[in-house]
Amino acid sequence: MAKKILKWVGIVLLVLIILLVTAPFIFKDKIKSMVAKAINEQVDATVAFEDVSLSLFSNFPMASVTIDKLSIINKAPFEGDTLVYMGRIDASMSLNELFKGEGEAMSLETLHTKDGVVNILFNENGVGNFDIAIKDDSQKPEDNASESKPFALDLKDYQVENLRFRYYDAGSKMSMVIDSLYHEGHGNFEQNVLDLDTKTTANLTFDMDGTNYMRDVHLKLDAILGIDLENSVYTFKENKAHINQLPLEFDGSLALLEEGQKFDLTFKTPTSSFKNFLGLVPESYSGNLEGVETQGDCSITGMVKGVMTDDTIPAFNITILSDNASFKYPDLPKSIQNIVIDAKVVNETGIINDTYVNVDKLGFRIDKDIFNANATIKNVAENPLVNAALKGTINLGNLGQAYPVDLDIPLAGIIKADISTKFDMKSIEENKYENTDNRGSLALSGFTYSGDDLPNPIKINQANLQFNPTRVNLSEFNAETGGSDLAMSGSLNNFYGFLFKDQVLKGNFNLSSNKLMVSDFMTAETPEATKGTKKEDTKETAQTGKPAQASEPVKIPAFLDCTITAKANTVVYDDLNLKNVAGKLIIRDETVTLENLRTDMFQGVITANGNVSTKTNVPNFTMSLDLNKVDIPSTFTQLEMLKSIAPIANVITGKLSTDIVLSGNLDNKEMTPVLNSLTGSLTGQLLNTAVKAENSKLLSSLDRNVDFIDMSKLNLDNVKANLTFDDGKVNIKPIDLNYKDVGITVGGQHGFDQTMNYTVTFDVPAKYLGKEVNNLIASLNDTDASKITVPVNAVITGSFDNPKVSTDIKSSVTSLTQQLIQQQKDKLINQGKDKLKDKLNDILGGGKKEEENNNTDNNQSTDDKKEEKPEDKVKDAIKDLFGKKKKE
Repeated sequence: MAKKILKWVGIVLLVLIILLVTAPFIFKDKIKSMVAKAINEQVDATVAFEDVSLSLFSNFPMASVTIDKLSIINKAPFEGDTLVYMGRIDASMSLNELFKGEGEAMSLETLHTKDGVVNILFNENGVGNFDIAIKDDSQKPEDNASESKPFALDLKDYQVENLRFRYYDAGSKMSMVIDSLYHEGHGNFEQNVLDLDTKTTANLTFDMDGTNYMRDVHLKLDAILGIDLENSVYTFKENKAHINQLPLEFDGSLALLEEGQKFDLTFKTPTSSFKNFLGLVPESYSGNLEGVETQGDCSITGMVKGVMTDDTIPAFNITILSDNASFKYPDLPKSIQNIVIDAKVVNETGIINDTYVNVDKLGFRIDKDIFNANATIKNVAENPLVNAALKGTINLGNLGQAYPVDLDIPLAGIIKADISTKFDMKSIEENKYENTDNRGSLALSGFTYSGDDLPNPIKINQANLQFNPTRVNLSEFNAETGGSDLAMSGSLNNFYGFLFKDQVLKGNFNLSSNKLMVSDFMTAETPEATKGTKKEDTKETAQTGKPAQASEPVKIPAFLDCTITAKANTVVYDDLNLKNVAGKLIIRDETVTLENLRTDMFQGVITANGNVSTKTNVPNFTMSLDLNKVDIPSTFTQLEMLKSIAPIANVITGKLSTDIVLSGNLDNKEMTPVLNSLTGSLTGQLLNTAVKAENSKLLSSLDRNVDFIDMSKLNLDNVKANLTFDDGKVNIKPIDLNYKDVGITVGGQHGFDQTMNYTVTFDVPAKYLGKEVNNLIASLNDTDASKITVPVNAVITGSFDNPKVSTDIKSSVTSLTQQLIQQQKDKLINQGKDKLKDKLNDILGGGKKEEENNNTDNNQSTDDKKEEKPEDKVKDAIKDLFGKKKKE
């Protein structure tokens, strides 16, 4: 009998195991279909999920359903925006729920979500993205289907883990983000009236109209809520809340109405210790409050009562009061005393714009330094009206010894303020500064500032500001950073717009410096970028002024619109030392414009005009440079750009005057020109020059191939050059040079990659071209020899480091030889022609003479005149001429 029982138990267990293993495959499609139906029949949005799985083991005897990566994407007018995303949804139900028939709802008992995102958005027309329920009858399924409910909630436990909730209203420019939200609840939702035991933690950030009011405020609430599901009323019972480290207790209720929510809440601090106020400050700034000694009271109370609708808010009153309080941290030597606080935030009407903030008193003392302030803000929604006053002294060194501030460099410096201000935000936005009333002064001395955005701390020795209704005047500013010193004065024209509305900061300044190192103002490398860098390299960078490599592209600030008239005795950039620098810099629209920036450099004077812009993704520049009598070796060895434009110049000594016009792109980290992007021109003149041919492989190679010229004695004085460059090529227009009585013309092009293709034409006197040519020349008279020249062409290719030179000297000599032989023939023929001409002249001249003689000599007979004719004499002369030539 026992064997039969064991047998049947074994069979039953086997069947159960088989069912448990196969059930997920049997019911998976059913569950997946029900999930899709539950969502798609209710919403007008794009819904997708990666997978739905069923398990009977993970939560046995309950069945567990998991939905992975569920997303709900809005359609127009928020098309493409994510309304809901859930990385994972886990639900559990009784096994019996799996066997319900078509149309019967499955009851869920637990629900757990993880890694979710919810975005609630309102556009400028007040339309919300969450209203995705199907409204049009044509969109609804058939009646039977629409009445079915695939899932019913009979929850006893639920949990939301790591949810990010974002609310944004484009109309009011209100933004609220609740991040890292964890919330769990335990209760029996089968009952209409229940107590729900909840635990909640989250971080809250709140911005409105571009102003941040709360950032990462840590919230914690452990509460038992009395819930009336039939009337939608939620009542606070036992609860403990914290805002940062501030403890609060709530009392009252919240009711959900058809249109809005009804609040009737009060809250207060459970004790009156001054620690309550310190608790408002995030722990990252205030530190751990345990062990802090406090004296005096501080109470925080508040109430919220009324209905929240689209047009109204509940009335509220939040008050913070403290009188003659003090506190001291156990590990700090000083305390903050005589603390007085009287502040409230109030709305009595339910109209948002009627909210006002009063800080009637705010004051404290550290040692002998006393600081007081008061302020009121009204008309907060439409056009905030601000009235504030600050007066007192704060020694930052004492503040750092009384309040925990975690900085790499200890706080130091003294702030003295005596300022009053009255303004409305609309006037600030519209730059109507005549409607503001700002008076007083602010002084800062002995202050040191450091940060990740600066390679070296900035020490402000003295800064004095004066405030008036139209601008802020900077009467004095003396500072040092790294190896640089600064002295500045000027004015800021819209400081309040910049401070409160993120407007462009406008100003005019005069700047002077004894030594200015550009690297002291360039972004330093991130720790990742400098990992493995030697300390010696870092030290060398600081001493030489060479810019540190930026981890992010260098950007000219978009918020600046300033004109700076600058003067510096020395400016160090990379390995360059600029002396007596003076000029004007205009910073506007992410562009720096240089006007008549002049400096003594390379033993001459350089003047620059142009601009540098980082407005686009690729920084670019346009520049006009005037170099007046600069030293050629220094200029072309230290400026990489000019070295690439004219590589041959590094073998020339002397002076250069030139005008350069160029534009191109800049490397977005080191802000140096990208050579292949350069376009422009260079025109210049060489002065008092000499050539070091032995330093140039090109000239040495040319010297070997052309033996009639000594390249080291080439005369380049007053030579004028004209270059253009584009697409990585430098084109040189023909340049005329002279070497003794040899004319030289150079033209062609080279690339920034140092490849070249040049033609050099030499107009060579024939006397330099060998013995054979000189023997022919010797047969000519000196006058003819001096006129004989021959062009010799040299073609230069390859690169400046590996030049290839070819000439046509042999063919030129052969051509000249033929020319000289022909010239000799022509000379002899011309000599014969001259003799013939002389002979003819004699003949013709003699006949005439004889005729004249006959006229005068009456004694000569007529027979004698006819005896010898002119024609016969010509014939005889020609015979004699060619007879002699032939004989010769």
